[in-house]
Amino acid sequence: MAALAWLLIPLFAVVGAAIWGSWASRDRTTGDIAELNGYARFRDAMEKAGAPGGPAPEVH
Repeated sequence: MAALAWLLIPLFAVVGAAIWGSWASRDRTTGDIAELNGYARFRDAMEKAGAPGGPAPEVH
């Protein structure tokens, strides 16, 4: 029975490594596209807000 326990430890390690590997290599680009689009809209809004008055004055 002790030999079976020693064989199960590496088996659990392999299963855990496989789960972690599949989680680490997942596709995470779906959220990036929405964030980049939001950032582009933010930049456009900031450029439009600053356009009529020219550059913002420096505050010392």
